[in-house]
Amino acid sequence: MAILSFCAGDPSLLLAAVHRGIKDVDPSVQVTDVRTGAKLVNQVLWNARIVLGMLGIFGLLALALASVGLYGILAYSVISRQREIGVRMALGASRFDVLRLVLRQGMALVAIGVCLGLAISLLIGRAFSRMLFGLSPADPLSLLGASAVLLLVAALACYLPALAASRMDPMQALREG
Repeated sequence: MAILSFCAGDPSLLLAAVHRGIKDVDPSVQVTDVRTGAKLVNQVLWNARIVLGMLGIFGLLALALASVGLYGILAYSVISRQREIGVRMALGASRFDVLRLVLRQGMALVAIGVCLGLAISLLIGRAFSRMLFGLSPADPLSLLGASAVLLLVAALACYLPALAASRMDPMQALREG
């Protein structure tokens, strides 16, 4: 037998009163599992919340790994192009020009990756559409938000090697490179 109770406040505060009311009506009825609707919903969604939490953690780890990898590639590129950067600066390139050159190189890689990632996510989104509650597989807000976060983190990862390249002394770069 199911008893539904509607109240304006916290339903868990009424559980003792409901339990006493049931005992008053029929003392032989065993009340063993009393839960509120919110508790039932939380129990049903617990697995989904754990999976989403883990996906979020893995996503953050992937973002960190990608940014460290991008930083490493650009730092290596700056070191290997040290002589070229020194020549550019000796011939009159400003620090801003060198900064822009390295940033453009790194962000071009990121732009290609974001475009490919968006295309792949639209294709894969259809396969996971059953798991997306309240979202479409091509939700523009989610796709733009993820792309914006990736672009911001990538811009920071590109900026650090670009800043190092722009602060390079041209004469020392020509001697060492």
